[in-house]
Amino acid sequence: MTPDEGIIWRRPDGSIVACTEKIKVLRENLKELQQMAQDAFEDALLMECAETQIRTVFQEVISGLHNPYNRD
Repeated sequence: MTPDEGIIWRRPDGSIVACTEKIKVLRENLKELQQMAQDAFEDALLMECAETQIRTVFQEVISGLHNPYNRD
């Protein structure tokens, strides 16, 4: 299963992102992100970190991402 299977990408106004090239880039980025996260997850497990803590830290990292294009 790919990480983007079934995702319909939308713009902030709710309209669908239909550009094939944009969707291709989004899919590739998600695949790379998933693989990097999996590798980091496995490394942390091998270093005997608690699985729940690893997941919490990863979620905090994602939640802390900054939108440099925010127009607010």
